[in-house]
Amino acid sequence: MVVLATKCYVEGDARERTLDSLRSLVANEIGSLDVEFTVGVRHDEFVAVTVEGDDETVARNALREEWGEIPTHLDAGETYIGTLESWDDDGFVLDVGEEIRIPTDEIGLGRGSPSQIRERFGLVQHQRLKFVYGGDDEPSRLADETRDQLYDWRRGVGRVNVNSATRGEVRATVNRAGHANDIVTVERLGLLEQSIICAEGTDPPGLLASIGSYLPSELRCVIP
Repeated sequence: MVVLATKCYVEGDARERTLDSLRSLVANEIGSLDVEFTVGVRHDEFVAVTVEGDDETVARNALREEWGEIPTHLDAGETYIGTLESWDDDGFVLDVGEEIRIPTDEIGLGRGSPSQIRERFGLVQHQRLKFVYGGDDEPSRLADETRDQLYDWRRGVGRVNVNSATRGEVRATVNRAGHANDIVTVERLGLLEQSIICAEGTDPPGLLASIGSYLPSELRCVIP
């Protein structure tokens, strides 16, 4: 079994649609291998994929490469993927099967409180972030790769980040709102977290205002 570093936190019909979407994504990734798989959700909302067959080792490694994995043990100095669970004046709290605090001084994204940093970089709850685990002796910190990615967003053309919706649902919403020509693409950040990349000249706050009523989601802008 591989516990993917992404969550399914919606309920009812939305959960079924989300898991159907994930099954399709997993089939695209490992469907050519000699394996059978089942998809489930753990008690903590992380998605688990059970894989069996002659190619199960290859398949598990492919899923780890694509989605990241929630480990059973954390080693100091190693890099892992957690999901943004909460934030307060003292820092970010990431979920990696257990809660890991990233102190404000270790976020490394410039000045401001954690809430201000979250607004500036358009971070939505449950977004996947890489971090370096500090262990018992050192504080954990955001990984350089994540910091670089977020700074690159601020140098781009603008984005609207969304949670609680699949990539297909976000694309359909953009089309329904009449903005298909105002975006470049929808980038998948996680199973239910997406980033709408704006076309040149598109105003991210204006796009957010236009699509917000269609999505029961948290939406945040990244403004260059």
